[in-house]
Amino acid sequence: MALFNFDESRFVRIQSGAVALAGPIDQAVGQLLEGGAQNIFFAGTGGAGILMQPASQLLSTQSAIGCYSVMPAELVMTGHPQLSSHSIVVMPSLSGTTRETLAALEYCKQRGARVLALTGHADTPLARAADVSLVNFAEDDTSCESFYLQALCVALSVMRHRKEFGGYAAVLAELLRLPPLLLDVKRAFEARAEQFAGEIQSEPYHMITGAGSTWPEAFYYGMCILEEMQWIRMRPVHASDFFHGALELLDQDVSLIVFQGEDALRPLTERVAAFARDQTSKLHVFDTRTFDLPGISRETRALISPVLLATVMERVSAHLEAKRQHPLTMRRYYKRVPY
Repeated sequence: MALFNFDESRFVRIQSGAVALAGPIDQAVGQLLEGGAQNIFFAGTGGAGILMQPASQLLSTQSAIGCYSVMPAELVMTGHPQLSSHSIVVMPSLSGTTRETLAALEYCKQRGARVLALTGHADTPLARAADVSLVNFAEDDTSCESFYLQALCVALSVMRHRKEFGGYAAVLAELLRLPPLLLDVKRAFEARAEQFAGEIQSEPYHMITGAGSTWPEAFYYGMCILEEMQWIRMRPVHASDFFHGALELLDQDVSLIVFQGEDALRPLTERVAAFARDQTSKLHVFDTRTFDLPGISRETRALISPVLLATVMERVSAHLEAKRQHPLTMRRYYKRVPY
């Protein structure tokens, strides 16, 4: 099935560019660790920061290195006791111009930290000022997968150099084969994407949940797409917290979107879905296990669950903007008024 309003070759090119950065990322990480780096910070603003969270979670649970996920605006205002000349700070910004991120970059450099920038454009303030700048052009409809993949490569490289992960070469080989497979996933999902967009186009309110590596994508899709780009009221809630407040808002007419991945925390979302089946007629479960990825191992699938969800939900977004006659670029305030 042809994809609606989508440039397929551009998508494959951009995601191929993201995984092609694995080599430069590994070289940069190796040099920074050999230079004395003892911890790593992921410091992104808004959506770009959210897209770093799966990689941060991976390091926090699988590596002994100190790993911190921080908001740039808060970092500048409060500081961090572990931020020093022994720190690597990963800063993503598609535009390379995000105000809060640029302020945090100056703050980090004043404290001797080394900044690794991930941007979509080379000739930008962030790219020029970072100690290491890696660029992969992307746009809004392709940036999620690109940033997820780049951040994953950072985390895997850190563990490789620290001898905490022996499967680096195998996973990287699979990631290099991934971009055309993601396109196949989009094609297979297209009919469901259009159907789902039709089902929710008039819904005034949703709850959305995930756990483990799928929680950042649930948070991102709710905040950056449905709220910011479609002006739809959302309640993102982590599956671990669902039974501590959010469940009382559920009834037969409340839409609940569940993102299920393939990592160790999948049971948390399964619990939510099992409960919700008897409480709402508007339960929507998106399960990465249903997406066909020939040649990709179970271990790698667990690492790329948010990538898979991002790639199918982009298809929902494309149909949703058409059905609601609300372009994804329409804003009231973002980059339109001072704030």
